[in-house]
Amino acid sequence: MYTTSIHTPVGFAVISGNEDGITSVRCSDDPVPESPFVPTILHRCARQLEEYFENRRRSFNLPLHPHGTPFQRAVWQMLAEVPYGKTMSYMELTRRLGDEKAIRAVAAANGKNPIWIIIPCHRIIGSNGDLTGYAGGLGRKKWLLEHEQIANGQLSLF
Repeated sequence: MYTTSIHTPVGFAVISGNEDGITSVRCSDDPVPESPFVPTILHRCARQLEEYFENRRRSFNLPLHPHGTPFQRAVWQMLAEVPYGKTMSYMELTRRLGDEKAIRAVAAANGKNPIWIIIPCHRIIGSNGDLTGYAGGLGRKKWLLEHEQIANGQLSLF
């Protein structure tokens, strides 16, 4: 596994993977040591994330290989379908997956998302519109949502 990182407006994006694709993108307050060799795909991911933060990218074109259970991967696939600049509630996400009783499991899978921003777990909010749980911290979640709203020509969600 190889690692690189880039500085973003909300901290460092730490990108991990191999020649076959991206296995994780996580946020960090501190830089991490870069692997002596960094595959091209990690550089491509870094460039696409930079474009996202510069408001020049709304979707990503990368091979993703997150590690998780089949249920987690189903939730992450559904997260990837939430459009840029839009939000969805945990309950709506759960309904789309077909079982309202699974809301806690869906929320837990959302929290285990290993590919920050690219699999947009930040776009999932409470049914009442509140920002709830975010592994990167609610400040980062708010920043990301506002970033996407402003890029869409809206002043702010909050």
